[in-house]
Amino acid sequence: MSATTTSGRQGRLLTLWAPEDKSFWEREGEAIAKLNLWISVPALFLAFAIWQVWSVVAVSLPGLGFKYSTNQLFWLAAAPALSGATLRIFYSFMVPLVGGRRWTAISTASLLIPAIGIGFAVQDNTTAYPTMLILALLCGLGGGNFSSSMANISFFFPKERKGSALGVNAGLGNLGVSVVQFLSPLVVTAGIFGIFGGEGQTIVKNGQTVQVWTQNAAFIWVPWIALTALAAWFGMNDIADARASFAAQAAIFRRKHNWLMCVLYLGTFGSFIGYAAGFPLLIKSQFPGVNPLAYAWLGPLVGAVVRPFGGWLADKLGGARVTLWNFIVMAIAVVGVTVFLPSAGYEGQFAGFFVCFLVLFLTTGIGNGSTFRMIPVIFLTEAMRGVDPRNTAAVAQANKEGNTLGAATLGFTAAMAAYGGFFIPKSYGSSIALTGSPHAALWTFFAFYLVCIVITWWHYARKNAAMPC
Repeated sequence: MSATTTSGRQGRLLTLWAPEDKSFWEREGEAIAKLNLWISVPALFLAFAIWQVWSVVAVSLPGLGFKYSTNQLFWLAAAPALSGATLRIFYSFMVPLVGGRRWTAISTASLLIPAIGIGFAVQDNTTAYPTMLILALLCGLGGGNFSSSMANISFFFPKERKGSALGVNAGLGNLGVSVVQFLSPLVVTAGIFGIFGGEGQTIVKNGQTVQVWTQNAAFIWVPWIALTALAAWFGMNDIADARASFAAQAAIFRRKHNWLMCVLYLGTFGSFIGYAAGFPLLIKSQFPGVNPLAYAWLGPLVGAVVRPFGGWLADKLGGARVTLWNFIVMAIAVVGVTVFLPSAGYEGQFAGFFVCFLVLFLTTGIGNGSTFRMIPVIFLTEAMRGVDPRNTAAVAQANKEGNTLGAATLGFTAAMAAYGGFFIPKSYGSSIALTGSPHAALWTFFAFYLVCIVITWWHYARKNAAMPC
């Protein structure tokens, strides 16, 4: 590409954007890209916090006097993933239709609806279960944001930086899962919002009567959501070249690699979000003497923090190689979890169970980074095949097509993977209801990881693979 690319702006709209042009990137592109990334990160962080707030709230409801069954509680923890995954399908295509800046601001502001709604609902233990279920489904607004956020950031960075940039955006965004599980038990202990936060609730804890403000678990995010939505509107950019019709983006549905990467990302991110959503309730059901909220937040923290490393490692070693070995370790770790779970005549060992789950969270984070590095590389490589590198116009068109399809695939695979956040907690609940143990669910996950190993090796990692990446 020519080294003489010049900038073009109309307000917050970038009328010319050429990150593959090294002179443009060094002169101004990198600064603009980083600004958009660092506004995107807190927006995605808040989206994950709202998406996963029910993993904490659901555990607290029985102590507040809510008469819900164990299966209903698992439904509340799983429902945000169900709606979030479905919304991601639509959010996948919104950035090229609406613009990254506009959509980030609008989608972030929408998080105020479930945050405020939950804050009021938990103050009354006579709130009907259907109302709670609707609020849980509305938390899926946070889940949907991931697809649009990742698609948007992928447009800003050159090919060799996409893995690291997407890893930072997603990794620091994923921290919202861990922080909501860590922070919630702390903020509910005091009436930090005074008369604006509502009355406290009286519960019995360790044989003592104490007062809590459960609504704070939701209200604590409200001011930050409002501020971040404003920052996105006034600080981010839309890219003119990123505009594309739905029809142009829908070409991914005819591409084999879109569907293959859906399977692989379900194995990594689907595992991450599913394990995070179900971990507190799984601990509580299998190890009743352990306080789940004291430990559950550590798993998502590990998975989120290591995700940027997974993207960086994939940039250095290749996404397929990292993903292959990652799935192998995941399969071994699942077997380890089954070994330490309680079973007939064996009370289980929490320490071993917890360590194996930390390994699982670690590998989901690395795999999240490596698979999301694979996707844009795959589609850029496909688009460039057969293109004469001396034909500047053809190269530019191929880059645009590759970036557009890569971004749409990032969003769509994220949508499919998010269903893991529903199926994993529900698999635990169903397995326990049918067999008295979560073992059957875990062995199903093991079998799925074996499928992911075969797909990664055959299509991407073996010698002479059709699409090495």
